[in-house]
Amino acid sequence: MGKLVRAISEDGSAVAIAIDSTDIVSKIERTHRTSAVVTAALGRLTTAASIMGVQLKGENDTLTLRMNGGGETGSLIAVANSRGNVKSYVANPVVELPLNQYGKLDVSGAVGKDGFLQVVKDLGLKEPYVGQVPIESGEIAEDITRYFAVSEQIPTVCSLGVLVNPDLTVRAAGGFLVQLLPFADESCIDVIERNVNGFAPISQLIDEGKTPEQIAMDLLAGLNPNVLDSCETAYTCDCSRERVEKALISMGRKELETIIEEDGKTEVGCHFCNKKYRFNKQELTELLDRAK
Repeated sequence: MGKLVRAISEDGSAVAIAIDSTDIVSKIERTHRTSAVVTAALGRLTTAASIMGVQLKGENDTLTLRMNGGGETGSLIAVANSRGNVKSYVANPVVELPLNQYGKLDVSGAVGKDGFLQVVKDLGLKEPYVGQVPIESGEIAEDITRYFAVSEQIPTVCSLGVLVNPDLTVRAAGGFLVQLLPFADESCIDVIERNVNGFAPISQLIDEGKTPEQIAMDLLAGLNPNVLDSCETAYTCDCSRERVEKALISMGRKELETIIEEDGKTEVGCHFCNKKYRFNKQELTELLDRAK
């Protein structure tokens, strides 16, 4: 399980959210069998989705982050609920690139910059909220920061990081978000800037044993912060046979009849957890009876 903590300054003008997502990103690597740079990219996006998910108000609200910058990873998708639980998918899980000029995994090169970061919030209304910004860096944290500045007009600092071991397992992963409310004064901004500028990379802090609570409080040091709340988060998929049945029925009678006549069976795989759902001819015929 991951651990996420929210803290707030004494005057309520600044909020910090920090997460240890090591377990979540480890599950991503095991589920999708990602190469190192894809683990880092999808791990960062999924960590961001978890942080942004807990900002949703409704119990059944969901948030989806999509990125496709034209790089070798193809589309990256991360979905979170209001409890910070997440699931994610990448079109191409294996990408091999040289390290970048800093000797780090080249996440930007794998993701690409020719495309958009899209944020979809399903708040239970007739239509979901959709916001998007052009991908600026492909490093993901900078793109999340830009999204908040452009689409939601919220001054934000975001940091995301994943450390991958030589054997491709995940050593440490985490992220943080600091946001200012409209009434934050210049002194508050100055304090947070100093705090953030003095921070080591988030994955390094997690690797060194720093807890999300310590990170969140350090981000707001000097502003008399208090922990607002905390929760455990996990990589979980809510797919089910019932949902797959509904999807097959929604294809319509003609499509189902074609499957029955040509194959007599079908297999549907979940992109998020790789679980397989198999249907034989009798089961497909029963679904056909329920289709319009």
